[in-house]
Amino acid sequence: MHLAYPAVLAALLFCTGLYGVLARRNAILVLMSVELMLNAVNLNLVAFDVWLRDTVHSGQALTLFTIAIAAAEIGIGLAIVLAVHRNRGSSDVDRLRDTAETDAAETLPGDETHGTEDQATAPAGKAKKAEATA
Repeated sequence: MHLAYPAVLAALLFCTGLYGVLARRNAILVLMSVELMLNAVNLNLVAFDVWLRDTVHSGQALTLFTIAIAAAEIGIGLAIVLAVHRNRGSSDVDRLRDTAETDAAETLPGDETHGTEDQATAPAGKAKKAEATA
């Protein structure tokens, strides 16, 4: 078996996944692109295992571990994306980053009003911040 064919295919898959991670704005599509990159790594592991004729089949064993880690990653990542979408109404990566930056900018360490709100007005202030960022 020629090593060039699966290596080129894995490189194309990895580059496609990398483009998806860098260019996409939807968090679910970013997770799918990461999975594509992991599958390219798995293809390389199996191809080199077959090419080297390893008797222990360590490349295939590492592939099984990578598949298990990818399954756990997609489960946790999807749970986080669904929780964020439920709270914010969008899974757009840029909007989430902008919201995090504005929250950090509003709570400066030298702010004198920090912690002076009573418990009744605190939820109203958070709702006003959420409307301003939306």
